[in-house]
Amino acid sequence: MVRSLLALIAGNLRYKLLVLVLFPVLLVMPVVIGLAYLWSNEVSYRQLLMKVNTDLSVAHEAFVGTQQRLLGQLTLIAESYPFQNAVRAMMSGFPEDYLMVDQLERVKREGAFDFVHLLDLNGCDLIGNKGCRLRNGRLMELAADEGPQVGIDIYPAAALATIDPKLAERVYLPLVETPRAVPTERQAEDRGMVIRVIYPIMTSYGEVYAYLSAGLLLNGNFEFVDSLRDLVYSKGSLAEDSLGTVTVFLEDVRISTNVPSRLDSPNRRALGTRVSKEVRDRVLAQGEPWIDRAFVVSEWYVSAYEPIVDVNGNRVGILYAGFLEAPFKASYYQALTWLLLLFAAVTLVSVAVAVAGAKAIFRPIEAMAQVIREVREGHDLRIGKLDSRDEIGELAARFDDMLDQLQQQRQQIELAAAVLEHKVEERTGELQRKTRDLQENLDLLNRTRQQLVAKEKLAAIGELTAGIAHEINNPTAVILGHMDLLMAELGEVAKPVQQDADLIVQQVYRIRAIINNLLQYSRPSDYISQVLPVDLNQVVSDSLVLVKHDFERKAAILRLDLRARTRVGGNHQQFQQVLINLLVNAMNAIDNGGRITIRTRNWRDDGVLLMVRDNGCGIDERILPRIFDPFFSQTKGGTGLGLSVSYGILQRFGAEIEVRSRVGVGTAFFIWFQVRPPQDLEGDALIEQIS
Repeated sequence: MVRSLLALIAGNLRYKLLVLVLFPVLLVMPVVIGLAYLWSNEVSYRQLLMKVNTDLSVAHEAFVGTQQRLLGQLTLIAESYPFQNAVRAMMSGFPEDYLMVDQLERVKREGAFDFVHLLDLNGCDLIGNKGCRLRNGRLMELAADEGPQVGIDIYPAAALATIDPKLAERVYLPLVETPRAVPTERQAEDRGMVIRVIYPIMTSYGEVYAYLSAGLLLNGNFEFVDSLRDLVYSKGSLAEDSLGTVTVFLEDVRISTNVPSRLDSPNRRALGTRVSKEVRDRVLAQGEPWIDRAFVVSEWYVSAYEPIVDVNGNRVGILYAGFLEAPFKASYYQALTWLLLLFAAVTLVSVAVAVAGAKAIFRPIEAMAQVIREVREGHDLRIGKLDSRDEIGELAARFDDMLDQLQQQRQQIELAAAVLEHKVEERTGELQRKTRDLQENLDLLNRTRQQLVAKEKLAAIGELTAGIAHEINNPTAVILGHMDLLMAELGEVAKPVQQDADLIVQQVYRIRAIINNLLQYSRPSDYISQVLPVDLNQVVSDSLVLVKHDFERKAAILRLDLRARTRVGGNHQQFQQVLINLLVNAMNAIDNGGRITIRTRNWRDDGVLLMVRDNGCGIDERILPRIFDPFFSQTKGGTGLGLSVSYGILQRFGAEIEVRSRVGVGTAFFIWFQVRPPQDLEGDALIEQIS
């Protein structure tokens, strides 16, 4: 689709101009919209964060104000005449304590406290039967030195049960599994968060006589959080569909909140749910406020959190204020949609205007393009007179004149081209003949050079091997003579070692054969073997006897697959020499326990295919073309003549050899033997001898 559109634009000037006209609109408008989106998103979200930060500040001030209000109420009641009269009566040893009991009930009722106690200096209950099991703590120490005190205190379940078993039941809250919260093994929250107020009661001498202790339990105190919410999120402060919420956490558990557990159930509060891990780590662990979007129970809220610190300076909870993010996003996306629709309308109007203008401008140009296409196809056509009197009309007239001139010049060029083509054909034919002659001379020169180099090598090798043959043949003759003499002297005693003695004699003859092969390689014209039928399967069997000890030394695995049934023309001993060379090379290439495979097959009706394969180290492809060169060897101590001699033997009997190898995989030699070698072997040898 895209390629077709690009091809259409590239092939039509009208569309190109249309693209150029619309390109600024199509480029600038999305950029403007994108920048507007980024800017408005950044500014809008920054404003939301600033608002929620302000909301948290208001909630914080209201939270602190509530504590101060409770402190003021307790102080006002404690300093009233009825309360002071009850205190004086208690100090004077008045046997009845009903006056103080009435005043404590008054303090609890008018201050809206959950509990009120009168404690001695050791924290023991002076009025009632609570004994010394009530909490005293840091606030009492501060009240003794600095006067009335207020702060947040955490009461364990046992302390609440001592005050009032109903308070312990009230704070018990099963934990609800919450997405994105830190995993926990706790099942419930049974502690209480209390706004505790301490008022020191002084004697006339200015000494502390007792402490008036009161507390407001925040767990499940919906009146408290709802009053904070109504103060922070008054009517009209949020979007119509948004929801403002305030929460008090005990550590990371919501103990008092107006956050709904689900948006479709706004009256069901999310008590027992927990704050997300990210907020917990930032606020409780690091003690820093969180001003950002956060996942609250089941929805995303624009949220603000700050730690709640108890009277001992420990972070024991979190104060939260926030509102739903979705309504603000919906409003923002609606504005963005209107902006996109405006962009689409502007683009459509621009396209309509550009298309109308392009038609008026390019109608003459399209007529010219049509004439050009006809002329290119060989038709003699002209534009003619156009209605346009502008630059395009002038261009069309000049274009017709140019076509007339081009037609005349084309005729002249065609005539000159015909003459030139005839001359080029003549010169080309002559050049081709000279090139063929030169190539033939180069091929002849190259063959002559190779023959000269080979003959020089062979001449040098011939002189060397002639001397070697003379020096080795004499000891071998002595060995053969003494072996005959030894076997004759031993007589019947020699029968147990007869096979070994025969093997020694056979190997001596093999030494002579190797020497003869060296002479044969260096002077092939002196060694023309008679062509006889050879059974390659028998050649394999005879060769394996000679390399048996090498196989045992390497613990090599031999696999034979001999299925050839055709005899080939050649020499049994020389073919055996070729096979032994290949087997020795294979055993040098494999590791101990390696594998060597020998396979024979009838090759069509022309002969036999012999394959020798190993799973050894393989031959590098860079040196593979050189393995049949004389004196080239990669084996330590090798002479480099084994494959060269083998190659010469096979060539003389018309056989072909091919090698395939991969480093690390192995090597395979393929030899194609012919049933009837070429009839002119002796003639070739005679030619070599004459040359």
